[in-house]
Amino acid sequence: MSEAPEGSPTASRRTLLCGAAAVLAAGGTVAVTGCSSSSSSSSGGGSTAKGPVDLGPASAVPEGGGKVFREQKIVVTQPAAGQYKAFSAKCTHAGCIVDQVKNQQIQCPCHGSRFAIADGAVQDGPAPSPLPAYTVTVEGGNLKVTPS
Repeated sequence: MSEAPEGSPTASRRTLLCGAAAVLAAGGTVAVTGCSSSSSSSSGGGSTAKGPVDLGPASAVPEGGGKVFREQKIVVTQPAAGQYKAFSAKCTHAGCIVDQVKNQQIQCPCHGSRFAIADGAVQDGPAPSPLPAYTVTVEGGNLKVTPS
């Protein structure tokens, strides 16, 4: 390895890594889309919709489980037969979108937070607070969710 001529700047490993991270952050937004704490189309609430959102058939949400509607940033659960709950799908820790409902928990892929399907309460951190609850109704067999 050759040495830099006297008086010329040298880059430390840390500087190179930080520079690479900055380049990736600027150009690699697709890679971190689910972990962004802000979104250009979001009003900050969790869902981009203002009024009731039709999410399709209630039968798509399994009893004792749930379904993530990623595009709408909504998760709907069915803790007991015919009892539907809706929450923001945006994790309260870093803003990642939850990715699944498994073992009666809403699960965030970014840092491992887990939320209760019945009330959105934090069951495992680092999330600091529950998922915000939305109003959900079933009309004509379809789920209608109104973000708060």
